[in-house]
Amino acid sequence: MINHPTRVIAVEEHVATEQFLATAHHLPVFEGDRTEVDLMRMVEGPLRSALTDLDGRIAAMDAAGQEMAVLSINPPGVQPYPAADAVPLARTVNDSLASLVRQQPDRFGALGTVAPQDPAAAADEIERVMGPLGLHGIMINSHTEGRYLDEPQFAPLLEAAEAAKAPIYLHPRFPSMLAPYNAYGMQAAVWGYQAEAGLHAMRLILSGVFDRYPGLTIVLGHLGEGIPYWLKRIDNRHAFAARIPGAAGAMPKLRLTPSEYFRRNFVITTSGIDDPAVLALALDAVGEDNILFAVDAPYEDTADAMAFLRSAPLSDAQRAKISHLNAERVFTLR
Repeated sequence: MINHPTRVIAVEEHVATEQFLATAHHLPVFEGDRTEVDLMRMVEGPLRSALTDLDGRIAAMDAAGQEMAVLSINPPGVQPYPAADAVPLARTVNDSLASLVRQQPDRFGALGTVAPQDPAAAADEIERVMGPLGLHGIMINSHTEGRYLDEPQFAPLLEAAEAAKAPIYLHPRFPSMLAPYNAYGMQAAVWGYQAEAGLHAMRLILSGVFDRYPGLTIVLGHLGEGIPYWLKRIDNRHAFAARIPGAAGAMPKLRLTPSEYFRRNFVITTSGIDDPAVLALALDAVGEDNILFAVDAPYEDTADAMAFLRSAPLSDAQRAKISHLNAERVFTLR
């Protein structure tokens, strides 16, 4: 007999407000982001309604037996826009998310958004998100104008996230080097998303970011963007390259192995992967304390994800951790 979880929190659940869409759809865009943003600006009809209709979202949650959702603004958020536009837009988004949480605190938490284009402003906004607004972390949609969080200019952002105990949900977007992915529809979730987010996570690990900021928590969706599958090989080849000068170019000396950082500084979510075999691999790779439930609504079906959570071959203790206990700990949810 399968015991159903008594509380379910989904932690990668996307929304948009009409105010955000009306503003963002008229802003200038970084040239390299134009293809992605043009596609996002075509979102209309049922998908637009699914992003903006929170009553409908609650109805779907109720029908499936999901108690709570941790909301985030629809990717790529504010990151494709010039800093002068993105910084105030991020503040407006976060005010809206905080208002939604205040109206329905038993049903919604939220991850704030920031504009890495202005790292100092992003650091200030993290403090506001985690302080006065009372949100539960931030979401960053991978690269910003082709730049990654391991690069020195983003130090103020990472320092603020560590100091505020703000988990960073590192969400995919179109790859920064788009040309090879333009063929055959590979820019987005078919392949490009996981390749991009996995690349960003590996840059953070191999750059020594977690030696500088050991208290950072990074959240990866889609059961780890492929990294759990590769952890043993990553450790093996990293050790080989460290022993053989020049085998892999310049490499910072790390205090831990890559897999040790992954298990210490990352948690992963089930978003978009309702596959018991992949879940079993993830449990073996990172353990039951580092996996959280997510739907990836409205891009994935809430009822399907809930059915997977109920039927997955888990112990009662594992199911409780994945369904809500780990989310409560990581995101400081009541």
